[in-house]
Amino acid sequence: MEHIISVRDLCVHFTVRKKGKTMFSPREKTVVRALDGVSFDIAPGEFVGYIGPNGAGKSTTIKCLSGILTPTGGHIAVLGRVPWEERVRHVADIGVVFGQRTQLWWDLPVEDSFELLRDIYKLDRGEYERTKARLVEAIDIGELLRTPVRQLSLGQRMRCDLVASLLHRPKILFLDEPTIGLDAVSKLNMRGFVKELNEKEGTTVLLTTHDMDDVETLCRRLLLIGHGKKLMDGTVDDLRRMAGTKRVLKATVGEGKVTLPAGAVLTAHEGRRIEVAFDPEALPADKLVLHLASTAGLTDMQVVAAPLDETVAALYRRMAEVEA
Repeated sequence: MEHIISVRDLCVHFTVRKKGKTMFSPREKTVVRALDGVSFDIAPGEFVGYIGPNGAGKSTTIKCLSGILTPTGGHIAVLGRVPWEERVRHVADIGVVFGQRTQLWWDLPVEDSFELLRDIYKLDRGEYERTKARLVEAIDIGELLRTPVRQLSLGQRMRCDLVASLLHRPKILFLDEPTIGLDAVSKLNMRGFVKELNEKEGTTVLLTTHDMDDVETLCRRLLLIGHGKKLMDGTVDDLRRMAGTKRVLKATVGEGKVTLPAGAVLTAHEGRRIEVAFDPEALPADKLVLHLASTAGLTDMQVVAAPLDETVAALYRRMAEVEA
């Protein structure tokens, strides 16, 4: 199979009714184009980040791919199947984690929810126990198994939901904001586990998130959407080039006066530590370094890319300006 996921001209339109100006005024109808002709392919074993601003259509796409939502138009094939037409067979091969919703039973202990999922998926008892033990240890939820789901924090529930989505060892994993509510340690553990799952077991992963650290750490490919349309398909470096964001020079200078050539902006200055933003196409890094070395003196330096969240924010601003 060349592509494990194939999306062609995907459209999802909603009709929204607004209240009239008075009680007796007719309600106005507005068509919202949540997705408006999105197309992409994903090969087996890929780890793809699906990013965009709020309301871009990310979660709507995941709902279509998982068979929850029937689109207005277009075509989807996941493992050769149309998700909403063959839901029973389809859900046996996919795992889904929604950051704002749970697949666990609210009043039951976590382990009882796992048992119910074992029955739903008709899993062999021995294989289920082995898979559950490995996941419980990897995600570190052993102490939560007898806790009712309603008593879990958001971060604890997210970890349990990830385990629940993987008990049947799916070929494809859809993650919609999976690290929401996690503390730093849990977030790192989840990233490491999902990355290992992709690399060692070949699980195909589609990740939607606003956490750019997740994207930069995990995703080898990015799909950027906005206002229901695909805007980019490439790598993190492609995204940086598209946004046209600057580089940052972090340096420790000597006793000389800090002066900068045209095209460089001093963004931080504390003691002898400075940070300088510059566009490498207008001002090559070597010229900036030589200038600082000859004027202020350099004892240490590092050139880094701008944080990815700043890059994405800059791109969103450019999108809004173009539409305005």
